[in-house]
Amino acid sequence: MNAAVIAANAAATAASAAITAADAKTEHAAARQPTAATAAVLRARGTAYALEPVTLAAPGPGQVLVEIRACGICHTDVGVQNYEQGLPLPQVLGHEGAGIVLATGDGVTSVERGDHVVLSYASCGHCGNCSDDHPQYCSDFMLLNYAGLLADGRVPMQGRDGPVYGGFFGQSSFATHAIAYERNTVKIPADLDFALAAPFGCGMQTGAGTVYNSLAPKAGQSLAIFGTGSVGLAALMAAVDSGCSPIIAVDINQERIDLALQLGATHGILSDPDHLAADLRAILPNGVNFIVDTTGIGPIIRAGTESLASRGQLAVLAVTPPGSELSINPNLLLGGKVIRGAVEGDADPQVFIPELIERHRAGRFPHDRLVTTYKFSAINEAVADMRAGRVVKPVLVMD
Repeated sequence: MNAAVIAANAAATAASAAITAADAKTEHAAARQPTAATAAVLRARGTAYALEPVTLAAPGPGQVLVEIRACGICHTDVGVQNYEQGLPLPQVLGHEGAGIVLATGDGVTSVERGDHVVLSYASCGHCGNCSDDHPQYCSDFMLLNYAGLLADGRVPMQGRDGPVYGGFFGQSSFATHAIAYERNTVKIPADLDFALAAPFGCGMQTGAGTVYNSLAPKAGQSLAIFGTGSVGLAALMAAVDSGCSPIIAVDINQERIDLALQLGATHGILSDPDHLAADLRAILPNGVNFIVDTTGIGPIIRAGTESLASRGQLAVLAVTPPGSELSINPNLLLGGKVIRGAVEGDADPQVFIPELIERHRAGRFPHDRLVTTYKFSAINEAVADMRAGRVVKPVLVMD
């Protein structure tokens, strides 16, 4: 090849690179502009969601713009929808989002445009608990997950008549697009169904993590699940995977108990607080090693405490309505018994969600049996079906 040809090729390559760089710069600048989106807006406590057009803020430093493809519905969403918890309205909820990264703010290095991701809870990354590998107890947890604003103080959305609050659990993914943070954006395999990936962001992580991380039972130890919704059944599947025996499912819904038995529970009890302790003792006279409560119902928790074996542990997971209280005789805790809380299954989503995905793919965590999909536009139907117990885990798929 002669010098003239080489020079021409070099010039063409340089021109092509310049065009590519210019295109990337233009694309990057466009991605930093506000994004038009559709969101399910909650305008008054106890009312239905309304799908409305909103304008989503551009991602700032450390933030990620995600096109939401699926989002699970969690009982926490329902609780905030119906009970006053201090969140400003109007607001966009949703905290089990899964989708595709569209753009990243300055400083983001772990994900890039085109990555498939699951969104989980937000944490600061530098407080004492975050530094000690417990981001679920972040000092700024309420600020980052419940304040209704982005961490930089911006209102995340503008609606038809003014600000729309969001940033719920660092995402607000009852929408076609969401702003998240690098720390709560978890890269997932590109071939994983978004509808199956979404529940890993909270419900599956909470239930399974409580067993794998918080309680960490040994094979052959007993475990009871109070409440066989999605969180309880996630705990049950983790108990089966951990080799627990016996595994006791407690609920007021016989169909849910039947499902729990299909998933590996060895016993099922129709819940009656007045007889629950006796029913558990009939199966395990020396008491239960571990109990996971997802009900938040005082008499149920008290019966569980009465049923614990020496050195047994009862983990309380439910977010209860304001004014809820638990009364127990302190003598019940003698013998080394423990009542403890657990947030998000004591899990770091960047570590734990990939582990759950691998367990699912290995057939050890068949959470697909819990999922029922709905179009995004059917969000109110999905919530109604979940509250009525007609479905276990509703997942919205964006229309």
